[in-house]
Amino acid sequence: MPADRLHLVRHGEVHNPGGVLYGRLPHFHLSERGQSMAKLAADELAASGRPIKHLVSSPLLRTQQSAEPLGENFGLDVLTDERLIEPYNIFEGRKLGAGHIAVRPHLYYHLRNPQQPTWGEPYQAIADRMLDAMDTVADSVGSGDAVLVSHQLPIWVVHLAVAGEKFAHNPRKRRTALSSVTSFERQGNQWVEVDYKDPGAHLRGAI
Repeated sequence: MPADRLHLVRHGEVHNPGGVLYGRLPHFHLSERGQSMAKLAADELAASGRPIKHLVSSPLLRTQQSAEPLGENFGLDVLTDERLIEPYNIFEGRKLGAGHIAVRPHLYYHLRNPQQPTWGEPYQAIADRMLDAMDTVADSVGSGDAVLVSHQLPIWVVHLAVAGEKFAHNPRKRRTALSSVTSFERQGNQWVEVDYKDPGAHLRGAI
């Protein structure tokens, strides 16, 4: 029997004083507020009463740190799966403001096809690896639930794939808040989204 439910948790806020696109760059850790967000996500799942039996995370530091309070709440070791990682992006380490790109015209080449997108890993490739990871985890758990700690775009692409929607989208409209919990169940051979929680919403408005 596969896992009853999978919960995709986004990492908490990252310490990023330079305001760069950090992508897969190492050493980007959670801010103090991000640590609080991660704890709220872990507490949200604990309060739900769901039987969490398995915990796996992207290998990046911010997701590993976000998984720690989940491991503590449920007495689980944090396993690592490369398929949950942030997509690669040609703009890693840069600021993404219009002014930055305007004075570097060679960067426009990477914006030529936002449908794919041409600046990074194709949406379909992200969906394929994420759904493959979900299938693997679901089949390995046997019963109960599993938590997968990942990143904004991979979780949103799963949402779009499961909903049968087009991958091309406005990044500002992604409903994958920091430390949010997006939950899925497998019905037959298909994944179905069944819940969404945003336990850290009030912290994002704090100064």
